[in-house]
Amino acid sequence: MFGLRAVCSIALLVVVVPAGAQVIPIKTIPIAQGDQFQIFPSNNLGLGGVSIALADSVGDPFINPATTARLRGSRLFSAPTVYSVSRRAGGGRSLPLAMLARRATWYGGLALVLQQVDPSRPPQQGGFIAVANAVPPSTAEIPGPDLRAHGNEYAFGMIGRTLPGNLSIGASALWTGLHALDGVDLLYSGSLRVKQTGHAVDLRMGAVKEWPGERGARSLEAIVLHNRFAATHSVLFADRVWDPGLQQIVSQLRTDHNFDHTNTWGGQLKYQVPLAPPGWRIGWMLTVNRATHPKLPNYEITNVAVIPWDPGRSYAFDLGVGLSKVLGPATFGVDAIYEPISSYTWADAMAPTTTLGGDTIATGGKTVENRFRFSNAVFRIGAGRDINLEGSPKMVGLQVGLTMRSISYRLLQTNHVELTQRTLRTGWFEWTPTWGLTLRFPELELRYRGRVTKGAGRPGAQFVSNFREFALAALNLIDVNTSTHQISLSLPLH
Repeated sequence: MFGLRAVCSIALLVVVVPAGAQVIPIKTIPIAQGDQFQIFPSNNLGLGGVSIALADSVGDPFINPATTARLRGSRLFSAPTVYSVSRRAGGGRSLPLAMLARRATWYGGLALVLQQVDPSRPPQQGGFIAVANAVPPSTAEIPGPDLRAHGNEYAFGMIGRTLPGNLSIGASALWTGLHALDGVDLLYSGSLRVKQTGHAVDLRMGAVKEWPGERGARSLEAIVLHNRFAATHSVLFADRVWDPGLQQIVSQLRTDHNFDHTNTWGGQLKYQVPLAPPGWRIGWMLTVNRATHPKLPNYEITNVAVIPWDPGRSYAFDLGVGLSKVLGPATFGVDAIYEPISSYTWADAMAPTTTLGGDTIATGGKTVENRFRFSNAVFRIGAGRDINLEGSPKMVGLQVGLTMRSISYRLLQTNHVELTQRTLRTGWFEWTPTWGLTLRFPELELRYRGRVTKGAGRPGAQFVSNFREFALAALNLIDVNTSTHQISLSLPLH
């Protein structure tokens, strides 16, 4: 149990990204997160998210702005998206409106997204909901949980140009105003409510180079990005203290301010080559991230507060190969990715600290050091088929897919105060079935994409003493599923 408490410091390292995996997520506990950042339309979502050797005609411009050069004409998009966590543990809704336009060699795009995120709740079990209904007397009014949905706002802009020699370059910016991150309010055990405020900025430069050939075009895609994420969690607690005047234990309100800051620099290269058999392509991908964590929240996912891990840094890599076949109405794609990650965090001494050996750690010195080594793997596969309706210009497209993710890591923790060193090895497996349906008409395209993620959980509620004390059990994770449904509409602008 010690090892699991130790990793709570970056249990939910959330980095805002518009789509794709150019910013590699880091998770140290199998906590389920809703798909609140699946805000833009994607054609390949129903194919398991296959992307290395298979272009996404709808989603690629929001990932690499230079791929907008492949757009045949201006289009207007909307992709209402709904996600939910099973056992009534949370959910959210997004309503984006986007436009991609092209004129001569120039192209650009704008998008606005409004989002509501429901408050997270401990998963219900057997229809019974644990409620802390025996609060001790208080010197102040004790507020109940905040059951309101909170909103986030997103604004996206992009511009680019096609240059001679089949070269395209583009730049994009995504700004996010955050008031709710799904699942964060469950990570502070015993809190009454969590107020979240923050913002994120994602800046990207992209380029695409194509070399036409007899079997099709070879292509090289490149992205350089900078992502800045900053959030504040104002956590309200009711502490039980002894009141000498009343001669009894009362509740006293306390607000803790936790900061979650991460700055990421990243880059990605993708290279695709057509193969001799008609329709087949093979691709390779390399993604590199360097993230610094000036502040990490002091999550209290157990009944015992976690030692604060103030600064830290991480290096993450994606090494992948993909294969695809697009021949006539049939589409097939598969990705295999190896994901090594190293993360180093530490705790700073707030004052001179004496060790068990009698030495003194000066203010600002390291009291605890955590070294993580991840060896993750991702596998995606998907297939689709377009069906022409006989005697009609309409077309129906069907998609099925599967994403599998294996997360495995080793933690080496050195405590310079207690003069101890401990090791933890752990991991888990998540899998996501996907599906899709497309209706194409001469004047519009209507897409439905869905997926459900299994293999993760959320902290459950339990009573610990005589129906009077209520807390989140130490990593009592209850299995839940996260379901996402997206309906996108694409209209050509003539």
